[in-house]
Amino acid sequence: METIEIKKMLSQFTLFRGLSDKEMDKIVGISISREWKKGSHVFMQDDPLENVYFIQSGRIKIYKSDINGKEQIVTIAKSGDMFPHVGFFRKGGYPAFSEVLENAKLVVVPIDQFESVLIENPELCIKVFNVLGEKIVDLQERLEAQVLNNTYEQIIKLLVRLAKLHGEVLENGLFLLKAEFTNKDLANMIGTTRETVSRTLTKLKKDKLIETDASGNIIIDSEKLLEEII
Repeated sequence: METIEIKKMLSQFTLFRGLSDKEMDKIVGISISREWKKGSHVFMQDDPLENVYFIQSGRIKIYKSDINGKEQIVTIAKSGDMFPHVGFFRKGGYPAFSEVLENAKLVVVPIDQFESVLIENPELCIKVFNVLGEKIVDLQERLEAQVLNNTYEQIIKLLVRLAKLHGEVLENGLFLLKAEFTNKDLANMIGTTRETVSRTLTKLKKDKLIETDASGNIIIDSEKLLEEII
């Protein structure tokens, strides 16, 4: 990707909107573009923390793995997202794995050079902190869901969150969540079993709280679903 393309792509990120050409040029000057194939890893857990990544295309699964190999999905990052958010002003290793779910094109920015640009540009630094704050709120809400909600309620909240993040808004205000997440993926996002997710989805369909089409996509009425746990 040429420098002009990198600048155009990064300018679409909320983080960089409002920056002058001179400020953007500083970011572009330390950025490179790379492509990753499906099934590869951008980084492994505990690898030295060196870069922050901006996704132009593709999807990246961020997950942790315990000593027994049990997977816990932290998030699924998509076009327009950056990761990891813990990289700034922190030393050590990456706290999770990042697996490429579909061929991805990323812009790579070295963290140490990015931090220098942030220090020189207080406005950009504030934007980064705002983004980090939003992620902290999201993680806090997910933690509260695990503590305060039973598994059935957690699955409902997960479906609503995925629908809003990854779903397509239909004309009637419903969401179409494509069949790109397996029951195992959903289970790994909230720390339950695939069988539990399967039973819950079956119950939700039986109770007419969700629908599925011929392709296995889930049609979600977020308001109706959330009424179940109020």
